[in-house]
Amino acid sequence: MGEKDISQAVIARLPRYFRYLGELKDEGVERISSQELSTLMQVTASQIRQDFNNFGGFGQQGYGYNVEYLYQEIGKILGLDKEHQLIVVGAGNLGTALCNYANFKRRGFYFAGVFDQNPDLIGKKVGNLFVKPMEEMEDFVKNNTIDIAVLCIPKTSAVNVADKLVKCGVKAFWNFAHCDLNVPKGIVVENVHLSDSLIKLSYNLNENR
Repeated sequence: MGEKDISQAVIARLPRYFRYLGELKDEGVERISSQELSTLMQVTASQIRQDFNNFGGFGQQGYGYNVEYLYQEIGKILGLDKEHQLIVVGAGNLGTALCNYANFKRRGFYFAGVFDQNPDLIGKKVGNLFVKPMEEMEDFVKNNTIDIAVLCIPKTSAVNVADKLVKCGVKAFWNFAHCDLNVPKGIVVENVHLSDSLIKLSYNLNENR
């Protein structure tokens, strides 16, 4: 793919393409045109072609896209042809729900450990794991190949926990804490602010009234 910079807007659409193509594949659809995909996804055919051209195009004019091939190629671009080991920090309702979501495993995301500082949660079974105390987190990460840390903790402790995990070698954070992490260059952070999403929904609802 070279050194071409891909806009975040294009990257943000890739998981949606991947999801729709997966559904088409499961339905036995072998080939689809950009226009057919446009109708299905409510994205213009021109936008679809522009997005795919960032990565080489994938299709042939007048022939469309091979669904299985396109699904696999987008999966590779998204890094889904590799397995990723995760830990969850915070075994409350959100952390528990994420650990119990079976679809992550289908995509190659495996939860290796879950940690909390609440004594009442230590030893509790979450998914296939037992909650470990925070004191064991750093040694666990050092002794295991952990790619991603999922932060489901208050913002007051998130920054400190992230700093410790960076020093242990964690390279990516899925951050549900209501704060921005100040991490070194090369560390990847995906912030998920649930209240922001709900407020955005509220705005659009208000605009449509």
